[in-house]
Amino acid sequence: MLAILPISNPMTDEVLIAAARDAALKAYAPYSGFSVGCAIESIDGQVVTGVNVENACYRLGICAEQSALSAATQAFGLHNVARIAVTGGNVGAGTLIGQKIVTPCGGCRQAILEAAQLSGSDIEILCASGDGTSIDRHSITSLIPHGFGPANLKDAG
Repeated sequence: MLAILPISNPMTDEVLIAAARDAALKAYAPYSGFSVGCAIESIDGQVVTGVNVENACYRLGICAEQSALSAATQAFGLHNVARIAVTGGNVGAGTLIGQKIVTPCGGCRQAILEAAQLSGSDIEILCASGDGTSIDRHSITSLIPHGFGPANLKDAG
């Protein structure tokens, strides 16, 4: 059972989402035109961001969540991830626009579940629209119920 861990220096939802929106402005999305940003807050209040990076080969691109999880691994470790904010849309006139709420894809949900099982916490995910006006709050276990992760490998040799 994963528990919600307290954050030492919690920032507001709006600030974490703003960090994700700002990150999305730096995404490399020339093929889809859909820029995604992700901000990850650690249990002690540190924040790292990531963006989607597309590739002409399409399948070799990387999602913003994976990019941010990599940065989190280096900055404070996956076991210290407390909250994640993700948003995406089109960049227009120097700002992120779009009214649809963005959620992590299935592969990113799996990667977030890995961090959750390492930390023993049910990581909170703030899913926002590109313009930041609509927000849904989820836990990773609600987005990937019955997920398979490191906890499932306890019987491995």
